[in-house]
Amino acid sequence: MLNEITMQSFLLILGTGLAAGFINTLAGGGSFIAMTVLIFLGLPSAVANGTNRVAIMAQNLVAIGNFKRKGFFNYKLGLMLAIPATIGSIIGSKFAISLPEDIFNNILAVVMLVVLVLTLWEPQKRFEITSGDELTPVRKLIAIIVFFFVGIYGGLIQGGVGFFIIVSLSLITGTSLVKVNSIKVMIIGMYTVSSLIVFLMNGKVNWVLGIALAIGNAIGAWLGSNFAVAKGDKWIKVILTTAILFMSARLLGVFNF
Repeated sequence: MLNEITMQSFLLILGTGLAAGFINTLAGGGSFIAMTVLIFLGLPSAVANGTNRVAIMAQNLVAIGNFKRKGFFNYKLGLMLAIPATIGSIIGSKFAISLPEDIFNNILAVVMLVVLVLTLWEPQKRFEITSGDELTPVRKLIAIIVFFFVGIYGGLIQGGVGFFIIVSLSLITGTSLVKVNSIKVMIIGMYTVSSLIVFLMNGKVNWVLGIALAIGNAIGAWLGSNFAVAKGDKWIKVILTTAILFMSARLLGVFNF
């Protein structure tokens, strides 16, 4: 357990947040790095999970503002899906807090590997759907059920949830990818608030490290959005793949240094 926060640990998390924000902007999956570094630093898994939510909430609130200014928001659809996702996230968060440390770490490691495959596959670039946002009653019901389970996953793990939201929205709603991303940040932003409250009520948030992570994340996201080198995306994916393979192996106990 991390009993006191040193300047070194604060700067490490600040740098980790920067890397996570940068990677999230260019490839996705950076949140896994943030959470596992918090765990390796000595935080219990539940505290690392809750602390990571501070940065996630800040990141998505900023993104919501950007999409709102650009006029891409579909409040009706976003709210319809955010409500079941929020309910699911409360269930997932409570489950995450109750899980034994070793079981959570094993689940996290496996999920990291699955999401790594999705990151490399780039599902967000494989859907070219141009139909409108109006849904039939059947599709609405399917979407509500799907996003309830998306919320459970988001409350439990959070990392990589964007991939599942993109695929689900594209397949079920037929919404354009620009609107998909605006709805995605609205859903994540809303359910992260409720999820963070669950972790806070159970004393599972380290605010100092959470703020450091959020600041680093914001800087990293800004740098990533301005990173115009064509080969940068490929290099980021190489780094992300290496980091996730290393961290997954460490969480699974393949090695202990």
